[in-house]
Amino acid sequence: MNRIRQCCMVITGFVVASPSFGVALSTTGPSQPLPSATAPVGMQLADNVTAGSATPVPLMAIDLPASEVSTVDASAPTSGGAVGKPIDDISFVARATESGRKEVGSARDALPQLKDPDLKRIAEMLVSDHGNANARLAKIAEAKQWPVPAPQQRDAPPAGTASPDFDSKWTAEMIAAHERSVALYSAQAQGGEDQDLRKYARDTLPTIQHHLAELRRLQK
Repeated sequence: MNRIRQCCMVITGFVVASPSFGVALSTTGPSQPLPSATAPVGMQLADNVTAGSATPVPLMAIDLPASEVSTVDASAPTSGGAVGKPIDDISFVARATESGRKEVGSARDALPQLKDPDLKRIAEMLVSDHGNANARLAKIAEAKQWPVPAPQQRDAPPAGTASPDFDSKWTAEMIAAHERSVALYSAQAQGGEDQDLRKYARDTLPTIQHHLAELRRLQK
């Protein structure tokens, strides 16, 4: 019996003296409310401690580091990108105007040198169709007070007989130019900001696609 009593005294003294288990309860203070189940653990325990309070507080909970708040880097690229046009409306006007002028000039210069009658017919079609499209685009730009590139001076085509592979080279160049135009007009028709410019792109795109199909059909 004496040995049991001594053991109990040792254990009681260890609990009271050790700071890792808690602080002695106050015998005179009012009972403290239980921590709220919805508040974080660290905040629940800290809120119950007042100056001079002897309420036992588990020190392990107080020593826990505050949880880190995750942040998002606004400059980091996201996985999803927004679908739209690659250039703005004014840039489209500039690029479409320049490409249209080049195709008209190239077709006009090629007419005297082309040997294939079908290619001559397509060249005449390019001069007419792209000329009309350029005129319509210029009116839209003028109404909206958008700048239009000044016409560039073109070098005169070389005189004399055309090279034997002139038809095939010209056809390949026109195919590449029309492929770029199809991509440009398709993007504008789908994602252009200006309503009139979107309608112009939608109306003109089938004509450019028809040119491309005819050129591919005659490519050798």
